Amino acid sequence: MSATHETIASPDIYGPGTFVDKSFLAVPHDARRVFELLANSTPNFTQNRNAWNSVKFEGYDDPMIPGPLKAPVIAAALHAMCGVVANELLAERDGQEAEDRSVTINTDQAAIWLGSILTIRLNGSEVTELMKMGKGSSIFDRDFEKGVFENPLRLRTTAIYPTKTPGVWYQLHGSLHADPVLHAIGIDPATKCESAADAYSLIREQTQKFTADELEMIMIKNGFCGSICHTPDGWSKTLMGKRLQAHPFINYSHQSHAAPTLPTPLPVLPEDRRPLAGIKVIELVRIIAGPVIGTTLAALGADVIRVNCSKLPDINALQLTLNAGVRTIDLDLTDVDDVARLKELCQDVDIFIQGFRPGSLERKGFGLNQLLEIASKRGKGVVYVEENAYGPDGPFYERPGWQQIGDAASGASFVSGKSLGYADGTSVLPPLPISDMTTGLVGALGALMALRDRTRNGGSYRVLSSLVAADAISLQPEIGLYSPEVVQKNQETFQWETMEPSQYVSELLMVVLNGWKRVYPEYFTRESPIMTTFEKSHWGHLQLLSPVVKLGDDSATARWTTPSVPHCYYDRGISWHPSPRTT
Repeated sequence: MSATHETIASPDIYGPGTFVDKSFLAVPHDARRVFELLANSTPNFTQNRNAWNSVKFEGYDDPMIPGPLKAPVIAAALHAMCGVVANELLAERDGQEAEDRSVTINTDQAAIWLGSILTIRLNGSEVTELMKMGKGSSIFDRDFEKGVFENPLRLRTTAIYPTKTPGVWYQLHGSLHADPVLHAIGIDPATKCESAADAYSLIREQTQKFTADELEMIMIKNGFCGSICHTPDGWSKTLMGKRLQAHPFINYSHQSHAAPTLPTPLPVLPEDRRPLAGIKVIELVRIIAGPVIGTTLAALGADVIRVNCSKLPDINALQLTLNAGVRTIDLDLTDVDDVARLKELCQDVDIFIQGFRPGSLERKGFGLNQLLEIASKRGKGVVYVEENAYGPDGPFYERPGWQQIGDAASGASFVSGKSLGYADGTSVLPPLPISDMTTGLVGALGALMALRDRTRNGGSYRVLSSLVAADAISLQPEIGLYSPEVVQKNQETFQWETMEPSQYVSELLMVVLNGWKRVYPEYFTRESPIMTTFEKSHWGHLQLLSPVVKLGDDSATARWTTPSVPHCYYDRGISWHPSPRTT
């Protein structure tokens, strides 16, 4: 821990297992401190202090999100780590030492990045306003949501509820298919509710008939998402919590059991100097965490092909942000020809990213060992990236999960509830999709480090990134939580609206966006310095948040060269961009 910054145990403030800052540290300075903490504790991250000192953090001093969690500080630190590794890759390609380069991170932009899924402008209008006006469905050509939010009861299946166990709340999740969950707790999905408040009251009455453990067993028995809202200390004492603590946050490893392959030089594209130019990436992912990995790599130059399985529900609005810089296709993994097409694309892939449940892709021929076999036959290693809910092993390894599950399990929801003044265990989601966005960023960082190692040493690598682990970073004693005084000052500055257990992610995100626009309107105008504009896209004039990482070499810095596209936009006969030469 930094000699100039201390944290102290705060069980009476935010619950067992929490630690609060002894004194406030301005956000850019705290980001520097957390960057060095994470850099020092991440296996194989450079320990060259000159490279660390090449990073500059800038932005306003005060926190930008409600509550005590330092998610923007952590996001800024992780983006900086991505920038450092990106510079290492540039050094491998052109011979200039990495510490002679620089990385700049705007901590305000890193905070807004956590909510970037709703910071879009289409044809001059904010996408949130279009949604409010009921024009959202007209934006998208196909209904990827398949009616999952069409009534209040389905919407409120995903919320936090009290249980029969005193002081213990439970995170239910409809997983884009709420009806079976409702059936399992004794509610007829056809029950009519006039409003979201009525639906919440109905489900709340039902969950209080079960203990927290009984609800947990119902979810496990049926293979549903769900989690007890643990305290940070309570989670750390579970078997799954203990297993997760045994792994580093940025978790990647050389696959020594695979056939050895020689070092792979980085491609060289004369027209594109970004560090990942010419690197080929396949993604089989959904919703937020997985797509963040791909769009982050795409900003650094990778050719990313995202495979959407259109039979599965997805969230339409996410196409606008999380498809930036990538190409999307539709392949049905139950179709023999489509499986063969994906295998064909895998013959040249450098990074393979998947967010499916353990074992499901292996049955289709795209598990870790199957990709390692492809790599050994072609003589070039592969980086295999997995993102999930609970981590690389342990009793919950195969359980499904969403952002809300990571928040509930880790203790983040409990801490958020305490910060709002609740004293009865009432838990509230953190105000942004923090675990999703951070999981994606951790996955991207792991992929960058693995690719660097493949360049230097050869071989294949496995990267694992999980929602609960991403949330756990914010709750580490060394990181610290903001004091109640800082949280209160933040509330007075932004005048945050109501936040409560019933609210869905997008509802809480709107609370934050409204506060940001009141205090920092310059970041959300058409002339915003942190936005990227595409004059033409599938939807027309498109403005979205720019990549956070700024490298010293403008020609190599992170940027998207193509706008977002809808899911399944390109023909299945898509091919990789023309092969570059190698160094």
